[in-house]
Amino acid sequence: MSIDPSRIDIEFDPRRQRMVGVSAHGLLPFDVPFISEITGNLWLGGCEDGLVLPEFIEHLVSLYPWEKYTVHHELDSRLEIRMYDQTDQAMDQVDAIATWVNTCRRTAPTLVHCQAGLNRSSLVAARALVLDGMTADEAITLIRQKRSPACLCNPSFERWLRAS
Repeated sequence: MSIDPSRIDIEFDPRRQRMVGVSAHGLLPFDVPFISEITGNLWLGGCEDGLVLPEFIEHLVSLYPWEKYTVHHELDSRLEIRMYDQTDQAMDQVDAIATWVNTCRRTAPTLVHCQAGLNRSSLVAARALVLDGMTADEAITLIRQKRSPACLCNPSFERWLRAS
């Protein structure tokens, strides 16, 4: 039996493969692709061990180091930070990570990921958008439109974004 190579690309493409579940905060259902394009060179998503990172992604920011993408190409940069999706998560490193994301996305497609692409990565991506000139409301709305209404369901993350 032969396998159609174009079918393999569709089956294993994280832009098409989906994550389905219920958020830990607010118990919101979600059904999203592993990665979603938010805006110019900014991608947001989740991760699963062995999922192949698309070749067009040149910068990878992982906020969930417990699972990793399989990378078959040379990245321009890779940043790995342990962050928790907890209401008492310290926010002292968010601005530095968001600034790094903005630097990266000025040169090439950048993926910011956590476990499901709902809270940690949405926090950093939204903050990057705010640092780049959007209001917190605009950034939160954009991320929820492009990724999922369940994004930033961690109330402390949303509160911090709006207050910063």
